[in-house]
Amino acid sequence: MSIFCSLRQLSVTYSRGRNAALDRVDLDIAAGERLAIIGESGSGKSTLARALAGLLPEGAKVQGELLWPALGHPPRPGRDFGLVFQDPGSSLNPVLTIGEQIAEGARRHLGLSWKQAYIRAEELLGRVRIPQPDKAMRAFPHQLSGGQRQRVAIAAAIAAKPALLIADEATSALDVVVQAEIVGLLDGLVREDGLTLLFITHDIALASGFVDRIAVFRNARLVEAGPVRSVLSAPKSDYTAALIASHRDLATPPLIEEVAS
Repeated sequence: MSIFCSLRQLSVTYSRGRNAALDRVDLDIAAGERLAIIGESGSGKSTLARALAGLLPEGAKVQGELLWPALGHPPRPGRDFGLVFQDPGSSLNPVLTIGEQIAEGARRHLGLSWKQAYIRAEELLGRVRIPQPDKAMRAFPHQLSGGQRQRVAIAAAIAAKPALLIADEATSALDVVVQAEIVGLLDGLVREDGLTLLFITHDIALASGFVDRIAVFRNARLVEAGPVRSVLSAPKSDYTAALIASHRDLATPPLIEEVAS
């Protein structure tokens, strides 16, 4: 197994926080694998994504090591990795056409001419299953549905042929049917292009349907990690076992807090 990225005792503390957002995490990410990072709000999963992408806020304190043996250097945004966020509306420019936004990454990082970049952008819109890609190229984000905007965001994220794709809660804002479509799309793209996928979500049931491994986070710590079948059939952590047994939505806080008797 070729290692794409290794985290060794990685800890992250934000400037105003006393507690670590990530606490001494050891984790290897294999090249070409689909790894799900599972956790509730505040578990550290999004901090992990920001640390990998080099997008931690100024003043964040980082300890431990973040190694990139497959690349030999820290990843370059847009070129070595692509990011897909929860809300595609926040990552798409409302005043630029869809074609411009996808083509820009290919032009800048692959050295293509605008004509070549536009041809690649239209091809990518077809790959992410946008109807009538030629017309969609001239559309603006507000003219598309939420699911279509997320497909555009995925196309933009892979425009420069990155090695790593980070999907940070990329399906959370979508309805169940569209979630399944986006998951199927991501699965197909990473298989076809040999990408390494980091799929960050609160939904263990959704992730377990298509990833190779699962890493469960709680309170800034890695609780356990392993192949999907192993984790689902024989979880080592009581917390993971409870998640599997209940299939509860970790994004939703309990309606009634526990009250001491």
